Amino acid sequence: MTTISAKAVSELRKSTGAGMMDCKKALEESGGDLDGAMDYLRKKGQKVAAKRADREASEGVVAAVVEGNKGLLLSLGCETDFVAKNEAFIELTNTIAKMAFDADCKTVDDVNALEIDGTTVKERLVNETGKVGEKIEVTNLEVVEGENLSSYIHAGAKIGVLVSYKDGSKDGADQFFRGVSMHIAAMKPQILDPNEFDEDFVQKETEALQAQINAENELNEKENLGKPMKNVPQFASRRQLTPEVLAATEEAIKAELKAEGKPEKIWDKIVPGKLDRFIADNTLLDQERCLLSQFYALDDTKTVEAAIKEFHPEAEVVAFKRVSVN
Repeated sequence: MTTISAKAVSELRKSTGAGMMDCKKALEESGGDLDGAMDYLRKKGQKVAAKRADREASEGVVAAVVEGNKGLLLSLGCETDFVAKNEAFIELTNTIAKMAFDADCKTVDDVNALEIDGTTVKERLVNETGKVGEKIEVTNLEVVEGENLSSYIHAGAKIGVLVSYKDGSKDGADQFFRGVSMHIAAMKPQILDPNEFDEDFVQKETEALQAQINAENELNEKENLGKPMKNVPQFASRRQLTPEVLAATEEAIKAELKAEGKPEKIWDKIVPGKLDRFIADNTLLDQERCLLSQFYALDDTKTVEAAIKEFHPEAEVVAFKRVSVN
């Protein structure tokens, strides 16, 4: 058997990042030939990767890179939190994210094709799979450009957020929009405002919401649970609340106040509140999925849109991206 020196093991480990025992085994199998050992480790990684191809890389970390008017979020996935917490894994994620940023990558395929240490990112991750025995892959890439950018990585690096915004030329905007970024991390909005919804999608979601609330009310009544019956909304999104709908609702509110014998001179103090309540009750889809329509996590007495306008009338969120690994 060929005698394997500690120097050869160290050199192979430095070149591949593989574990010491794996390097020694590879050198033994290749008769001490460094290139042969590297090929052995590569084939081992490919075998492990093939076996784990159907596994979900549902753990991992997210890295953010922001320079100038561009920001990037990249997530590197693995199978367990144990691997995700490894310093080498975190360092690799940050390295790939910076490479992707510098190369102006737009897709995960672009990232996988980048060259790293004499091989491609994709091949390097196959080798990493062979080393740790878990599927490792770039799972997401998002890029945001804008005049002002805010980035936020949640504790544990499981969630990353990028926000492009207009600051209204007001001091403190960076801190304020960091708060908005934290809200996005926590509340998981999918789009900026209701106008981005497809009309057919809104209609289907409205019907599904109505059916869900009706079912909950029926169960409450049948099982005598003693819970208050929920109001079944007519609508689910601000997109459906046309000027005609709002005008008709306002007239219905006034008719109700008249029937209750409320003096007409105080209607202007009551109608706005009731109209706001109608809007809140009939925009539940927006509150779940639209950033500007959600109640602000840092002050739930107002929506995100209201909080932004309160900060400065000309401030606004232009775009945002949220990436998570689970």
